Amino acid sequence: MLLARALAVLLLLVPAVAVAQARAPIQSYEVVASFPHDTGAFTEGLFFQDGVLYESTGLEGRSDIRKVDPASGKVLQKRDLDPKYFGEGIVAWKGKLVELTWRDGIGFTYDLKTFEPKSTFSYPGEGWALTHDGKRLIMSDGTAELRFLDPETLAETGRVKVTDGGGEVVNINEVEWVEGEVWANIWQTDWIARIDPATGKVKAWIDMTGLLPAADRTGGEDVLNGIAYDAKGKRVLVTGKFWPKLYEIRVKP
Repeated sequence: MLLARALAVLLLLVPAVAVAQARAPIQSYEVVASFPHDTGAFTEGLFFQDGVLYESTGLEGRSDIRKVDPASGKVLQKRDLDPKYFGEGIVAWKGKLVELTWRDGIGFTYDLKTFEPKSTFSYPGEGWALTHDGKRLIMSDGTAELRFLDPETLAETGRVKVTDGGGEVVNINEVEWVEGEVWANIWQTDWIARIDPATGKVKAWIDMTGLLPAADRTGGEDVLNGIAYDAKGKRVLVTGKFWPKLYEIRVKP
């Protein structure tokens, strides 16, 4: 029953013409631990570095960047964005924090330690999320494409289209680099795609259904969004918009 439901949901992500082609396998998960998370945070970007979480939040007038203690959920440091901007994804690169905005076509860089502004940059289209592979920044824009950016100039250097079963996978949202793969939330679903960055093909799907208990849902936009990887501890941490918990998960075969 669960497999049938999962396949039915995935079929919505690609054109019918692609159904006959081979599709990526589906994986499940188990919760290892859970931690408090700010229910006022409309989570857009999330990553783990040097023992703390860095998180960005969205919505005009409510967007900020913050440093968070992962165990307690306590906000250790925060900087608000200009109220006219809708904050989106963030990534760290050589002592600076890079942030996107949704529809303004402008991004910001900050000092990673102090959150003091350093510079601005521009890009076409929408900005959704950022991660990096150690050489390039990887950006999502809500379409089926991942963009690659020069981490120093922030200029675009290429793109790859994300596909599964021969069809495009759209609404790619928050992204994270995990052991040579790009893991991506699919907007307004309980699915995480594990993407081969070289080909754009989805290697596997993680069905995150049931992670947030029904009793904790508000019925609004409290969707799964936020993946952070602790490379040293080999931990995957996930949360969502307005979620009361941050979860450490283990993916099953």
